[in-house]
Amino acid sequence: MPILNIEIITRPNEDFPPNLAAALADRAGQIFCSEPGGTWVKVTFIASQNYAENLSSAGGLFPVFVSVLKAKLPPISSLRAEAAQLAAAVAQVCSRPQENVHILYLPEATGRVAFGGELLS
Repeated sequence: MPILNIEIITRPNEDFPPNLAAALADRAGQIFCSEPGGTWVKVTFIASQNYAENLSSAGGLFPVFVSVLKAKLPPISSLRAEAAQLAAAVAQVCSRPQENVHILYLPEATGRVAFGGELLS
């Protein structure tokens, strides 16, 4: 059930393919070993003028922020490997350097998230 919220800081006049979300979902689904329809991806574009880093001219940086919600988090060793694979895949699909892809793992969804009103247990 992984759900990814992907926020892309865009370059001026940058265009992305219309199937970007599907490409990201397919790559993430492979990494998570999801069944078809098991990995959900939402993509948000943020214009570069709406992104800043304190006391820095972040003008040349166009990072990608990925939030990952999973029912249960794997052990840290598995999470490290997964994060590296996910960063590489997102970087490739979004045409960004891997060091500009930042992943935030959210707390486990079990007991906190409900689908269609039914709490995940």
